[in-house]
Amino acid sequence: MLANSGHYGLSAALHVRKLLVSLCLLCEESCSIRSMDSSISTDTHSMEGVQSPHVLPRNHAPQVEIESEGILDPHICWQAIYSRDSRFDGRFFAGATSTGLYCRNVCAVPFARPENTHLFTYAAEAESAGFRPCKRCRPQASPGTPAWLGTIAVVSRAVRMILEGALNEKSVEDLAERLGIGERQLRRLFAQHLGASPLKIATSQRLQEARKLIEKSRLPMTQIAFRAGFKSIREFNHAVRASTGRAPSELRHAAGASQSTSSPTGLELHLPYRPPFEWTSLISFMRERAIPGVELVSENSYQRTIEVFGVPGFLTVRNDEAKSRLIAYVQTTSLTGLAQTVERVRRIFDLNADSVQIGRHLSRDPRLRELLILRPGLRVPGTWDGFEASVLAILGQNLTTAGADGSITGLVQMFGTPVESPIRGLSHLFPQPKAFALPDLSKVGISDACANTLRKLASSIVQGNLNFATMKTLNLTVSRLRSACGVEESTANYIAMRAFGEPDAFPTRDPGLRLRLSQSNVSISPGQFLAIAEQWRPWRAYAAMHLTQ
Repeated sequence: MLANSGHYGLSAALHVRKLLVSLCLLCEESCSIRSMDSSISTDTHSMEGVQSPHVLPRNHAPQVEIESEGILDPHICWQAIYSRDSRFDGRFFAGATSTGLYCRNVCAVPFARPENTHLFTYAAEAESAGFRPCKRCRPQASPGTPAWLGTIAVVSRAVRMILEGALNEKSVEDLAERLGIGERQLRRLFAQHLGASPLKIATSQRLQEARKLIEKSRLPMTQIAFRAGFKSIREFNHAVRASTGRAPSELRHAAGASQSTSSPTGLELHLPYRPPFEWTSLISFMRERAIPGVELVSENSYQRTIEVFGVPGFLTVRNDEAKSRLIAYVQTTSLTGLAQTVERVRRIFDLNADSVQIGRHLSRDPRLRELLILRPGLRVPGTWDGFEASVLAILGQNLTTAGADGSITGLVQMFGTPVESPIRGLSHLFPQPKAFALPDLSKVGISDACANTLRKLASSIVQGNLNFATMKTLNLTVSRLRSACGVEESTANYIAMRAFGEPDAFPTRDPGLRLRLSQSNVSISPGQFLAIAEQWRPWRAYAAMHLTQ
């Protein structure tokens, strides 16, 4: 919170509470408000950074959600603040009585002491209580707007300008000036969000355009070089040879000027993560659940077919442990949607998680302590596409079972889109929801019950009743999934964990998971499991991953 901005006492902040309830009733769903009692935080030190080891004690009344019936759980909120986890962004707001400002949990400015902090469900609630929005994180902006998205919105705009040719005649400094920021800041943002420099993005775009002209036209190479945006023939020849290993004339001879489709051009991205990062366990989990023809997973790499804005491509990801980063190689005929591609890769490998903070919290339970020591930095694997993860879950995949390989293979081969792949073993894009509308799925060994559930899921997505954007609460996510496709609660939690990135999702009815926590050969009941897991919140998904190992 920014300091020296005026003092708002507790009495003033609480005085306008009644006005807020009316406002919430008019603007959103009915909610009740509860702030964190200052007596809870008497043993908690000031938050001076993300690594603070202190955790607020739980209230006596157990909570099952970060927001249950409109009431915030301070314990979960402060865990989200300590970790700066973006998955909680927009679910609550924190106002500091010492400064009169309120922030999102991802704000980079150090937060006030807990005894000087109030938690709010809505931004309107904080403003009604007399708090002003922080100018750093802009909590008053609507979710999804450029102001809310912050620097990633600047990067997305810069990428669009590069794809339009902004760097063909101008420099990076000129591009930064058009965006209203400095050149150094622009380079830093590209490294942070994309793992590649603006010039690297521009060169990849020029190569894609050049390859189209080389393979589909008989223009002289000199004209192709300048039409693609290269500033010299030497730069053109060097870029083509570095990317393909062949000279431009060799490419034309191999492909033929009449070729109808363009070969994909690769772009290497560097995606940093906060160590520790348990690559071995994560890739093993993915290998056991790899989709034949769509995914190819080995000990050292993850490869798959992808589709962004209707453009197919291929993705290869490897771990560079020495530099605490993943190296992602994207092969596609268009860089449109590059920012979305990077975000999906980060979600698959859970790169935004703070393993230190999560591990510190979970290690308070002796049941998990040894597991955390064995596999520090274990992440919760995400998925490229939410529909894909949902289909696999309906077909029986969960944390302890890989699912029916035969049915999945049949689905991909019968309804997936074939692609010409430079990677042996990758042959199809995963089927789209509309492909499940009418066909007889029994031909690929799927029971009538599963087929009906898959059709309901596909219909909900096609009609717009279900998407895989983050929702306000975990309970809302699970409820929406269950009503959209009729899956039971444990399956809905598994989907929420992998497709929505819910860190607190917890499949309590997974028998294999319950058996692994038991001290005998008899698994504990779902109720007992849920009671034990209460102390793991809001990181129950990570605890579940440790138990699966």
